[in-house]
Amino acid sequence: MRYTLRQLQIFLATAHYKNITKAAESLAMSQSAASGALKDLESQFDIQLFDRVGKRLQTNELGERVRLKAESVLAQALELENELMQHQSLGALKVGATLTIGNYLCVELINTYVKSAADAQVKLEVANTAKIAQGILNFDIDLGLIEGEFQHPDLDIITWKKDRLVCFCHPDHPLAQKSRITEHDLLEVEWILREPGSGTRQTFDRAMAGIAPHLNITLELQHTEAIKHAVESNLGVSCLSEITLKNAFERGSLIPLDVESKDFSRNFYFIIHKQKYRSAGILEWMKLCGIEMVTGDG
Repeated sequence: MRYTLRQLQIFLATAHYKNITKAAESLAMSQSAASGALKDLESQFDIQLFDRVGKRLQTNELGERVRLKAESVLAQALELENELMQHQSLGALKVGATLTIGNYLCVELINTYVKSAADAQVKLEVANTAKIAQGILNFDIDLGLIEGEFQHPDLDIITWKKDRLVCFCHPDHPLAQKSRITEHDLLEVEWILREPGSGTRQTFDRAMAGIAPHLNITLELQHTEAIKHAVESNLGVSCLSEITLKNAFERGSLIPLDVESKDFSRNFYFIIHKQKYRSAGILEWMKLCGIEMVTGDG
């Protein structure tokens, strides 16, 4: 074999940090050794994997193709090492989740996962749909649970759970006294919404198709709790997942609104890169989510 696993590690670290010095530091080796190994890899095959601009190294088209395969090769090598040591390690899992899922559904999943093996760990990143998907495409995140619709040829996207958004207001808001809310009512009030790029905003805009550009949006916030507090202060009306509003509705601090002829239903999705090796940890997480095995070939 004309390349080594160490060379692949150095290549992937360099692709991630876009800098050979930082890549070497992450692998606890000298800059010269890392640089030499990378040059050897390229010269052995008479190729160039990076476009070099000053100290910045950016993977070119060939480099991106090699990166996908190298990620899979190293993951399988680690799995083989675990097999040779006669145990399957779940290890650390990098999970990305959108705000609603991360704050309201992931805690139970994480708790079950970490109790399943002594070495099981989860690093959770909470962000909007677009950022989670990009993290998976960059191999910075192992898998994701998102609430927005997203399509990309390099991702396996599987329906996970059903959800529904609910419009709501303060008990003293004028809409709280109405049994049915019309489009005219929606256009007359001030809205406090999630930011564009979030799955919640995507579903809201789809449901409000036709009148969305005419709504009076006074605040766009990235955090569900901040939106709920703003509405509890009677600053406007909002729309969030029903799973985030259950306690507030039971307390009576917020009031659900019955909006005419609007479909606020949506799905939550499990997403993973098609080239991502399905390690023991990933398979265990999929099992906990009730997700059937995906092969990575689309």
